Amino acid sequence: MTARIGVVTFPGSLDDRDTQRAIRVAGAEPVALWHKDKDLKQVDAVVLCGGFSYGDYLRAGAIARFSPVMEPLLEQAKAGLPVLGICNGFQILTEAHLLPGTMLRNNHLHFICRDQKLRVENAETAWTTDYAAGQEIHIPLKNNDGQYVADERTLDELEAEGRVAFRYVDFNPNGSQRDIAGVSNEAGNVVGLMPHPEHAVEPLIGTGRTDGLPFFTSILKKLVNA
Repeated sequence: MTARIGVVTFPGSLDDRDTQRAIRVAGAEPVALWHKDKDLKQVDAVVLCGGFSYGDYLRAGAIARFSPVMEPLLEQAKAGLPVLGICNGFQILTEAHLLPGTMLRNNHLHFICRDQKLRVENAETAWTTDYAAGQEIHIPLKNNDGQYVADERTLDELEAEGRVAFRYVDFNPNGSQRDIAGVSNEAGNVVGLMPHPEHAVEPLIGTGRTDGLPFFTSILKKLVNA
């Protein structure tokens, strides 16, 4: 039976089709979910993709957090449903309090788009098991509100519990505290990061590498072996 992974489209989403393609390349079946859907169509996992949901009005992700589709997503994520938030999806997950911290405007106050080196800090989440801890990868990054911040107590807890999933290497592109590029929840089924792994799954596009593909093969293997 093919694993079914939902991809939510909000008004202003940009990367839903790219994410669906990445899921297909990994060998799973992408399922389109609309922001007004009140159920998740019995998918096995969900990706909140990048973009500018609702035009980033108020704050990035602040309005999307109240979309109808988020009600079943919140409930099922807390019960163990794997959820990946990419860029705007990460922002939505922090607004929904599925992940700690929040995202602010880049410290240099400019949109940034570049290939970014990351270090995998946690290879035991639902979305990272096909990586090795300490592995360095290159993933495209593009954001305006990518500065990850949290209070010192929260940051210390994330570090102590191994919940920093990814860290920027060589260059911090947005001023994120402790060079944090992505984090997970306590259970490891919910992961958010600012870079875009869906743009690094085929050698002809993105970085010219496939460093982002293990996100999608990791979850596929978890679902198939569950």
